[in-house]
Amino acid sequence: MNKLALDIAPGAEEALLTAADVRAAAERITGAVVRTPTLHSTTLSAITGADIWLKFENLQFTAAYKERGALNALLQLDEERKARGVIAASAGNHAQGLSYHGTRLGVPVTIVMPKTTPLVKVMQTESVGGKVVLEGESFDEAYAHARKLETELGLTFVHPFDDPHVAAGQGTVALEMLEDVPDLDTLVLPIGGGGLASGMGTVARAINPDIKLVGVEAQLYPSMYNLLKGTNLPIGGDTLAEGIAVFSPGLFTSKVLRETLDDFLLVSEAKIESALALLLQIEKTLVEGAGACGLAAVMDNRDLFKGRKVGIVLSGGNIDTRLLANVLLRDLARAGRLARLKIGLQDRAGALFKVAKVFHEHNVNIIEVFHQRIFTHLPAKGLVTEIECEARDREQLDALVAALRREGYEVKQVETD
Repeated sequence: MNKLALDIAPGAEEALLTAADVRAAAERITGAVVRTPTLHSTTLSAITGADIWLKFENLQFTAAYKERGALNALLQLDEERKARGVIAASAGNHAQGLSYHGTRLGVPVTIVMPKTTPLVKVMQTESVGGKVVLEGESFDEAYAHARKLETELGLTFVHPFDDPHVAAGQGTVALEMLEDVPDLDTLVLPIGGGGLASGMGTVARAINPDIKLVGVEAQLYPSMYNLLKGTNLPIGGDTLAEGIAVFSPGLFTSKVLRETLDDFLLVSEAKIESALALLLQIEKTLVEGAGACGLAAVMDNRDLFKGRKVGIVLSGGNIDTRLLANVLLRDLARAGRLARLKIGLQDRAGALFKVAKVFHEHNVNIIEVFHQRIFTHLPAKGLVTEIECEARDREQLDALVAALRREGYEVKQVETD
């Protein structure tokens, strides 16, 4: 990986993480967070060619590892700062983790979110005790307002990732993984701001200097990748991995990661979707987009991980149910189990019956039919029928399409990507 001279915030040089910091964090938070299991996946190992071990951080109370770092930071506040309270800017897992443990410890928690934040996220944060302030149209505006309130109200700002105490808490994930499976030789680390990866990387490298540490970012948000690799890839877009969709990575965390990462990979939206669906189907576990990125990287780079004993963090499980439904249906479409076929027909009695007969002969179920007579390139006596159907697999679907074409029909499959 390219070694770059990074601009580090004042004092950050002295604040670099140590394994002792992570071990101390583990002692502080023991009993207050779930010690999630690290389990072997026989099926995913067979699929990828690697020996896959999964760390189920989606089983935390707030369904994400973020609790660890938030709690570690809270436990190191003096009594005066605890009484005044803490503040953060977050619309995701950090907001819930900080609010939950702050409330449990009697520390007032204020979370600033953009006005555009979905109501469900506001409600989830309030339900675990956080006071939500809606300000600004973007995260940057919400962040600026949080820093303003920090000064005006005398609150303590708890950064979601660029804080040594937070990163040390997140590093306890790797500590537990290597206690459970000491001979892991590779860790795949999802990266947004870099808190989880820097904490995990620090303690893992101390325990096993030869362990391979591979960072993963969503292809649409390669912010840390750009910083460490010296590239200028575009950043932005609608990503399923919103938990690691960060425009500006941490200054502190980037310094740590520059010294610890062995490799850095980017994963596409399609790969993230497929990995999420695979985890639900095979492991019967629900993850959010960021939580699926580790498996997506292994699936997309099998030669890199082949034969290695790989630890993957399922970092969180907070995903909107409607979005989840879309992801699962799109995955079925990619697998050829669901399809939408555009078929040109003559507008006459019995035309649809003849097409349906071909579907019947190939045992493909018709789910929905839509006729289009106006917006079509066909002559006035023609029409386009879109048929959504369900097949057993890609082979059965391909056989149906081939049969329709042999019957003289013009067939086009509507692609998902």
